[in-house]
Amino acid sequence: MTSFAFRLKELRERKGITQAQLSDATKLTISAISKWERGRRSPSAYALFKLSRFFGVSADYLLGATDE
Repeated sequence: MTSFAFRLKELRERKGITQAQLSDATKLTISAISKWERGRRSPSAYALFKLSRFFGVSADYLLGATDE
């Protein structure tokens, strides 16, 4: 599992939401979210921006470049 996949799933679970709820909130597809969490795909820059804004973390954190 990639750092991104692990952190995305961890943040989503910490917030107590499902993949469907994350999809609704960010307007990203459930299929893409599922693939990202399993490490099967990497997000686009746009998706990374939307996710980092939603969770209130930096894109660098989501990608595993920083621990903050």
